[in-house]
Amino acid sequence: MEYHAVPVPSRSERQVPTSTTRRPAAPPPANFRHSYSKDKSGLIRRLSRMEGQVRGIARMIEREEYCVDILQQTSALRAAVDALSILVLEDHVQGCVRTAAERGEADAYVDEVIDVVRRTLGRPVRGGSRSSQG
Repeated sequence: MEYHAVPVPSRSERQVPTSTTRRPAAPPPANFRHSYSKDKSGLIRRLSRMEGQVRGIARMIEREEYCVDILQQTSALRAAVDALSILVLEDHVQGCVRTAAERGEADAYVDEVIDVVRRTLGRPVRGGSRSSQG
């Protein structure tokens, strides 16, 4: 069984549903540095460990190991992905969203964060801007 990496579209390539009342988040200024950049090497190390976990799970399946052991490993992988997501989300809110708020552009960024969290939790993205709904 072969596993292939699925290319992840860049932010500008993603199709994010918008309504007529929701403004898309403005692109960061040219001198902008993403908040996660300060710990980029730590994030890359985490991703490398996750790659190892995926390869290990693939080997377990190839060797036809016990189902529950495989499920435990997939659970550990999911937890690792969730932990990485939380770190990036925290950095985004503390850096990117805070910067947007200082520039008076917080609404679009807040809506974007809420939408991505809803998708992560498997909940549908609501139409319209929440920040203008009182």
